[in-house]
Amino acid sequence: MAERLKVHVDPDKCQGHARCNALAPELFELDEYGNAHETGDGTVPPGLEDKAWLAKSNCPEIAIDVIEE
Repeated sequence: MAERLKVHVDPDKCQGHARCNALAPELFELDEYGNAHETGDGTVPPGLEDKAWLAKSNCPEIAIDVIEE
């Protein structure tokens, strides 16, 4: 069975650079202050796994976790 991915943004680390939202708007939303959070429960839809890893690797605050289930 293929593993599922979930993304999670640590709100204590996020500084609002919004690179994740720019790279993967399907996976991340911005709040009224420009800080990111995962869309829905963070489940990464099939075909968007690369975008999840790209967003994680481009976060300057290392605020994004990609969880393999």
